[in-house]
Amino acid sequence: MPLQTQKSSWSTTELEDLRELARSFLQKEFVPNQERWAAEKKLDREIWTKAGELGLLCLSIPEEYGGGGGTFAHEAVLYEEQARAGDSAWGVTVHSGIVAHYLLAYASEERKREWLPKMATGELVGAVAMTEPGTGSDLQNIKTRAVRDGDHYVINGAKTFITNGFHSDLVVVACKTDPDAGAQGVSLIVVETDTPGFRRGRVLDKAGLKGQDTAELFFDDVRVPAANLLGDAEGQGFIQLMLQLPQERLIIAVTAVAGLEAAVNLTIDYTKERTAFGRPIFNFQNTKFKLAEAATEAAVSRAFLDQCIERHLRGELDVQGAAMAKLWTTERVNKVVDDCLQLFGGYGYMTEYPIARAWADVRISRIFGGTSEIMKEIISRTL
Repeated sequence: MPLQTQKSSWSTTELEDLRELARSFLQKEFVPNQERWAAEKKLDREIWTKAGELGLLCLSIPEEYGGGGGTFAHEAVLYEEQARAGDSAWGVTVHSGIVAHYLLAYASEERKREWLPKMATGELVGAVAMTEPGTGSDLQNIKTRAVRDGDHYVINGAKTFITNGFHSDLVVVACKTDPDAGAQGVSLIVVETDTPGFRRGRVLDKAGLKGQDTAELFFDDVRVPAANLLGDAEGQGFIQLMLQLPQERLIIAVTAVAGLEAAVNLTIDYTKERTAFGRPIFNFQNTKFKLAEAATEAAVSRAFLDQCIERHLRGELDVQGAAMAKLWTTERVNKVVDDCLQLFGGYGYMTEYPIARAWADVRISRIFGGTSEIMKEIISRTL
């Protein structure tokens, strides 16, 4: 690659071997299908089982539950290669990096042994349903209700913007088990999507992430076993969400930095090949200066990200640090990709060019997982 980046401080020979496997899989199965998946608003379901056969799912879940037995570093390698391949259709970050870890941390032993091995093979696809049509970042005021009825909960409500919504087999649903208790009334309950009363709405038409099966989900008197409650009591959902959000935000930072690096590389190649006024675009001072700035942004972002990954691997990444990582990297990738698109001229606005798709895809990174404004609020509380 033209952008010279040092090997990450947390990298190992084993991780680089995994990187090669992931890169090969993504180049073979993903790159040729991007346009078709974007048109269909979802990828092929069999991608999940193919990834499972290669051991690319649930990389950081212990082997006793069917996972890869690795660490967050293993997940990060896969997510980086996905971003570098230009793919935004596969919701593997949600499946392996988020849903599987909710189950590992909070599900009963019986449920972990029932669900996690099937998530590792791709037989089950996971999703997490927090956002509602009228509720974005304000999770304390969700309306979806779960009412205890004997050995079951009866769930009613609606969720939107749900990654893996179309293909999902397991959904971790944020519900109100006590509507009068604010944050203390939120619980997480797992819904298996073959349960009567569960239905999927439309796959949403988004500005970017065109191939990702982001959907609306509806719960109409959905009866699920009380054993599907995550945690040992009701009302633990908000704390569970807060404890898991640092990893979710770090995942977003990982993909942002890899996407930033990929955009700079695309643009360096393009500006050296494309000519204007009788010479390569790269030779113009403005181009060189813009790319020098972009390369510096990439280097600084990579250094900060690697520091955060190291802290997370030691169990030391706190809420503030994760918020800083998400805020910095997502704001940087949006700026850099926009600057890179400008250097492509009119072609940069054509969706047949990867830079145009990247430009549309990265915009959501400042919104999902908590908006940039929410990140600033979180950081400011510790000052």
